[in-house]
Amino acid sequence: MRTGYTTGACAQAGVRAGLDALLTGQRPEQVKIRLPNGRNVEFPIARSDSGVLDGRPWALISVIKDGGDDPDCTHGAEIVTEIRIDGSGSVKFSAGKGIGTITKPGLAIPVGEPAINPVPRKFMTQEFLSSSHLISTKLGFKTPGIEITISVPDGIERAEKTLNARLGIMGGLSILGTKGIVVPFSTAAYRASITQAIDVARARGHDTLVMTTGGQSEAFAMRIHPEIPQEAFIQIGDFTGHSVRHAARSGIKRIIMAGFLGKFSKLAKGVTQTHAAGSQVDLDFLVDLARETGSGEEVCARIREANTARHVGEILESSGNKDFFYLLCRHILHHLKKISPHPPEILILLSNFKGELIGRAGTVPEDE
Repeated sequence: MRTGYTTGACAQAGVRAGLDALLTGQRPEQVKIRLPNGRNVEFPIARSDSGVLDGRPWALISVIKDGGDDPDCTHGAEIVTEIRIDGSGSVKFSAGKGIGTITKPGLAIPVGEPAINPVPRKFMTQEFLSSSHLISTKLGFKTPGIEITISVPDGIERAEKTLNARLGIMGGLSILGTKGIVVPFSTAAYRASITQAIDVARARGHDTLVMTTGGQSEAFAMRIHPEIPQEAFIQIGDFTGHSVRHAARSGIKRIIMAGFLGKFSKLAKGVTQTHAAGSQVDLDFLVDLARETGSGEEVCARIREANTARHVGEILESSGNKDFFYLLCRHILHHLKKISPHPPEILILLSNFKGELIGRAGTVPEDE
């Protein structure tokens, strides 16, 4: 199946092409960028314009999002990036037409900000910083700054096919992507890739595996266990049950399971296929755990109204209830040990989105 590119990668390409247009005086037909995953990729430019607007150098670039074979509602969308250079020395992001605004807490971006996620912001900023010296010398700004406005002309209509409104992202789409690429979702293919990764690790003589729910949790686990070889880290996504069963059958002795509260809150109830389309976060269950670990009714009421599992975690951390996270991990451990008749030893590691360890359960020999 054909790989595609994220909205974040398209916006990054727009920033790069806009800067190139202002610095060279020519309108690019294509642009090359380095994606967050390290790959160098060329994007064709659909529309371009540049000049001076309200006294500031200005450029507009649009890129048509190619989602590959992933059935995503943003495939074919026109991602429009406008940049304006000024002397502020800062980077500002704005939501144009069809881009949502954050209205509820619990997401990666604060309330009131445009729904442009942290990784795309980081890489668009890097494109600007890499050219700041040239901007100073060619455009005459001593302390150059930039305002980046992202638009999607039909983003409001496309957003109706997403969960954005339920999450409090109002007015359009989100600009997303942690790697820059979109890998088509195929359940059979993903399960097969997990099986192969476990088999390779076992063939290489590893008897400890680190299973993570994605790239961010893998980076968190690698920081905690730098002594474990990289090939023993396996991103299992939503397929916890399949992964633990196959690891046990393969003779793996220890599993370290690392993740965040969203999928872990489902695992704690015994749901081992944790895709968002197949199960929802049970806020009543989380309230019960919070009450059991000492949270009062005011905190429990806030949990019931929480926007996301991440929001629940923020509420509990700010209230000082650390026991909640350890109890949640013990529930996960209980359910995972029932998956296989010969389960390996399991350690559960729960992180917040700052990359801090906030909960754990189980042991491996070096922890004893």
